[in-house]
Amino acid sequence: MFACPATDDFFRSRIDHMIDLRHPLAVLASRMPWQEIEARVAQVFSRKGRAGVAMPDLDLFGEQVQRTVVPSNAGRPRVPLRIMIALLYLKHAFNESDEGVVERWADTPRWQFFSGCAYYEDRQPCDATTLIKFRQLLGEEGVEELLAQTINVAVELKLIKPQELTRVIVDSTVQHKAIAHPTDSRLLETARVKLVETAKEVGIDLKQTFAKEGKELGRKAGRYAHARQFKRMRRAIKRQRTIVGRLQREIERKASAIAVAVRQALGETLDKAARIVAQSAQRKAQGGQPKLYAWHAPEVDCISKGKARQPYEFGVKVGIASTLQGNLIVGARAFHGNPYDGHTLNEQLEQATILMQDSVAKPATAFVDLGYRGVDADNPDVHIVHRGKAKRISEQERKLLRRRQAIEPIIGHLKSDHRMDRCHLKGEQGDRLHAVLCAAGYNIRWLLRMIVKKGVTFLRSVFLCLQQASVLGRSWVAAAIAWVIRAAKTGSSEGAAPRTQGRRHALGPIAA
Repeated sequence: MFACPATDDFFRSRIDHMIDLRHPLAVLASRMPWQEIEARVAQVFSRKGRAGVAMPDLDLFGEQVQRTVVPSNAGRPRVPLRIMIALLYLKHAFNESDEGVVERWADTPRWQFFSGCAYYEDRQPCDATTLIKFRQLLGEEGVEELLAQTINVAVELKLIKPQELTRVIVDSTVQHKAIAHPTDSRLLETARVKLVETAKEVGIDLKQTFAKEGKELGRKAGRYAHARQFKRMRRAIKRQRTIVGRLQREIERKASAIAVAVRQALGETLDKAARIVAQSAQRKAQGGQPKLYAWHAPEVDCISKGKARQPYEFGVKVGIASTLQGNLIVGARAFHGNPYDGHTLNEQLEQATILMQDSVAKPATAFVDLGYRGVDADNPDVHIVHRGKAKRISEQERKLLRRRQAIEPIIGHLKSDHRMDRCHLKGEQGDRLHAVLCAAGYNIRWLLRMIVKKGVTFLRSVFLCLQQASVLGRSWVAAAIAWVIRAAKTGSSEGAAPRTQGRRHALGPIAA
């Protein structure tokens, strides 16, 4: 459970002497399978062969020692893997940004204990940008492994029964992207600025940049829209569209005289500007091509969920799967392209099956809303229950269907407490990673609450024996011997402490 220094530092106190080991985060630190998580994730960071670089020779005992002295370009030592994994857990469990989690880690001994540190470190564990690179290296499979381990811990600590994993609730929500509201006026002004910047980078001299007029037109369009003077607003947007078109055509004419590589770099910028000009002229998309709602995030979709307060949401659709009883999340996946809810059910259940494979369980019954109708043939191994089948389901399933709404507050907590309300990660991969990490952060907080509520099973029996010994006037040694004898007779996990791999455990919360 602790880092193992060669000798104890006489001048510093260990963290386990500074904090209350009965705190749920300290108990969870001793129960997380850190060695297994590191072993499954470490393969992503293994050394890979590069062109023109010789790999070390292998013999019976592993890599041979390189005798030749060569200059090292390795840089600073790598941050321990457990610290990086713990930072991702803590970031989404306590709703912190990349910068905030590393700053708070330096001030919180309990977080350092969760990360495997033996002594208090009054410094940041790494730079905030290191978390960005670590997430990208993990990929979708790596973050799904982090989510799967939270499910395994819940089952191993008997905080949820394995049979509860077979009944799941599936629903979808929208994960908003960190973009401004996509009005035509704002997009056209962004296109003008990007065209001018790109032309300046490649060395193209423009006759006019329309900087002053462009800003003024953007302000006018906003004021006219607020005053509901839509004819004047459309006149201002038309002028903005004209300006962007003039800049685009001028750059295309002058780009023919420059290098081919530079013209290719200009291609993406010119294509985006042309899309914005075309979509602002008509309300419908041109040629079946989806609209562009953000210059830096072309993957953003416009999703309508039928809400009166917010009819349109800009982001990506995310499917969430949770247990029917217990409210533990067993699956989270982002679906780009705004697919029909029913068409996402197969992939959502497949992900939940993969995440629960260590618990030897898989979804057998799915409770959904009416958005998932008509997909029974695509999911033959799963019994789908919704209120459209009221006359075909049993009375027990009709009662259980009332708990389908339990996933709505789970989605609310994901957005308000675990950062799913706004995704700042880049691209489609960032959307997928963010959705899974938000679910992992929710499960960490779920584990902390359940440890407080139920305690740890074997510690509860120890406490009862010690309490009985104090009443009868016996010593704690006699009580411990009696507890061991009782555990040997019963042979159950209630009376015996679980096996450890050479790591001592912290005392959990006392629950009578």
